[in-house]
Amino acid sequence: MRYIDNLNLAFNAIGAHHVRTLLILIGISIGVSSVILLTALGDSARRYVISEFAALGTNLIVILPGRSETTGGPPPLMGETPRDLTVDDAMSLLRSYNISRVAPITVGSTPVNYQGRERVVDVIGTTADMKEIRHLEMAQGDFLPRTDPREASPVCVVGEKIRKELFGPEKSLGEWLRTGNRRCRVIGIIKSTGVSIGVDLDDIVIIPVASAQILFDSPGLFRVLVEAKRSSLIGAASEDARQIIKDRHEGEDDITIITQDSIIATFDKILSTLTYGLAGIGTISLAVAGILIMNVMLVSVAQRRNEIGLLKAIGAPKHEILKLFISEALLFSVSGALLGLLLGLGATEIIKRLYPTFPVAVPAWGIIAACGIAIITGVLFGVLPAKRAAELDPILALEKH
Repeated sequence: MRYIDNLNLAFNAIGAHHVRTLLILIGISIGVSSVILLTALGDSARRYVISEFAALGTNLIVILPGRSETTGGPPPLMGETPRDLTVDDAMSLLRSYNISRVAPITVGSTPVNYQGRERVVDVIGTTADMKEIRHLEMAQGDFLPRTDPREASPVCVVGEKIRKELFGPEKSLGEWLRTGNRRCRVIGIIKSTGVSIGVDLDDIVIIPVASAQILFDSPGLFRVLVEAKRSSLIGAASEDARQIIKDRHEGEDDITIITQDSIIATFDKILSTLTYGLAGIGTISLAVAGILIMNVMLVSVAQRRNEIGLLKAIGAPKHEILKLFISEALLFSVSGALLGLLLGLGATEIIKRLYPTFPVAVPAWGIIAACGIAIITGVLFGVLPAKRAAELDPILALEKH
């Protein structure tokens, strides 16, 4: 039997039962579209989180006061801090050849006021290097000046949202803003960037670190941001930072160092595993669709006994009967996979339009896996009915039932 004749017979058999065919196609398409959609969401979440951490800066190292350790009780708990990190500790890190920039950070909340308009905002105390480390861009004016970080200076940089709410259409550069019990002159407006890892840079005020320590009456630092000269030097820069602080703290290793690439690698591993898990859940529905194909084709074999007996009576060998029914299973699978592909891509496009800030995209491996599993599953579950049809006795098949 020619292959084209085989396909014609398969098409006619499928077209003869519209409802049954529709149910199979719906089952397969739901499975394929589920795998595509779930892998798209999981992979997109992974890429989104990684890009957010990458946007924090280049070759970034974060130093926190206190040694991260398990101290008993519900783990993990942060060990006690024998000594605060200070501005002198932070600036001493520049002695390392592997470190290019250092930005000490102090954080707190305080009311800010301008001509009767008041808001409670997050205030960050830092130095001029913060701009390069975090890749901040200015919409107007300049960032903090390069001065001695131990000296307080009455200047500040504000986010775009703060500028709009406190100054409105009025000029903001050069104006005096009251932060807590101190006054500072606005010298710059940060370009609007939105929320980055939970921090809304449009809704903050940045002042010199010494001014922040006086404002919040806190000599210790919240953390220190360090930039290594090259990505290949991150490990060496981390070790240098640990040793320098240890020497300054009388031999106590009382800091926690987190590198940007380790954070990214951890999230990449977690979210990749989650993506594969979601794809596995979607694959279960494809197995259910394969069982549906097998059951429907077993019924089809019982209903087409006369057709099978006639084919065998005129000399059709077993492998031709086998090929005929496997072709039907293949047509079911391919058609359902294509329909599911269209549904999955359509759903991701809708999500992309509803949430434009979330970069939803279907990975190529997700499409290949979904369609490939659907086709393979359909063919495998079609083998049993095909074998049963091929093994029918032609005389018994032609008998009236």
